[in-house]
Amino acid sequence: QVQLVESGGGLVQAGGSLRLSCAASGGALTDVRLGWFRQAPEKGREFVGALTGSITDYSDSVRGRFTISRDIAKNTVYLQMDSLKPEDTAIYYCAAGYSIGAASLDATYVSWGQGALVTVSS
Repeated sequence: QVQLVESGGGLVQAGGSLRLSCAASGGALTDVRLGWFRQAPEKGREFVGALTGSITDYSDSVRGRFTISRDIAKNTVYLQMDSLKPEDTAIYYCAAGYSIGAASLDATYVSWGQGALVTVSS
């Protein structure tokens, strides 16, 4: 089973940028779907985006501002977050799962990172 370790969270002002990293061990990220989800206080888990092969999907709320990429040599997936807004404040989770069904379905993911807190101040 793939294990995922996240890093890169922090505090940033509105309009700023952060990049989250999700390093995998125990399996190659090329063999799985890589998803990003987030959960804000008192809110449910929300789909952010995913990478399935060479295809990316993004939620409407982040499209054009967030970018998912992968470094095969480092077996790491990244979430580049630009033009951050206070409403982006959340704990962000990376996940790896099967490349079946809709990428936004969290039930298709079998491994999860520990979460990275992103706080955007106004």
